[in-house]
Amino acid sequence: MTETTEGVAVEGLRSTLEGGILRLTINRPKRMNALDLETMGALGDAVTAAGRDEQVRTVVLTGEGAAFCTGADLAAAGSHPADPNVVMDTANSVIRAIVDSPVPVIAAVNGPAAGVGVSIAVAADLTYAAETAYFLLAFTNIGLMPDGGSSLLIPAAIGRARAAEMALLGERVFAADADRFGLVARTLPDSELAAHVDAVAARTASGPRRALALTKEALNNATLPALEDALAFEKRGQIELLASADFAEGAMAMLQKRRPKFA
Repeated sequence: MTETTEGVAVEGLRSTLEGGILRLTINRPKRMNALDLETMGALGDAVTAAGRDEQVRTVVLTGEGAAFCTGADLAAAGSHPADPNVVMDTANSVIRAIVDSPVPVIAAVNGPAAGVGVSIAVAADLTYAAETAYFLLAFTNIGLMPDGGSSLLIPAAIGRARAAEMALLGERVFAADADRFGLVARTLPDSELAAHVDAVAARTASGPRRALALTKEALNNATLPALEDALAFEKRGQIELLASADFAEGAMAMLQKRRPKFA
């Protein structure tokens, strides 16, 4: 196994390459793998670099410890506020990198996926979840709207009605329901997730690179033709909401572990 640092220059992301399989592990377990801006940027860069590297035949995304990715790190954002334009562009670049990558991207959802973590998981070509995992679009709970392309990626996977329930109500969708809805390719017992993903990754890594690339492109052209429009709309809306009193209250309430009181 080779430790690789191309496109990875932060502590929050671990990268290893073996047998044509690039494994990118979000490594912020103390924050439930919530993404600060630096780690988010490194993730997008690493996926983009993988698509240009002839040694890489498959990318596997997962999280260290108990979570997959619980979205943006609001605590980090509070202590080091970033330009909302930069935040949105960085998040969108991760989704574009996953969707546009010429090699298959597999998400091993080993635990909770929330916020942009849901978008990252669903943007992958093959998404497998542990039975104890769940998916949570919690944006409206803190006065925001779904982003990371989830306004398109989720309904493309499960239909408008269930996507609306996820997005508007901000409730958890547990792995068994995610499987039944079609949000993931398959749900597996926690103890079997890694082995299953390894087997699938080995299969795609040994497959015909160009044929897989064109197949992926064809599927995305058929199902996600409006992704750029969705990302642009989400960016405009989210920048407005990030400056709102509702978000200020929602973020404070979350950090204080209380229910928000929206105007």
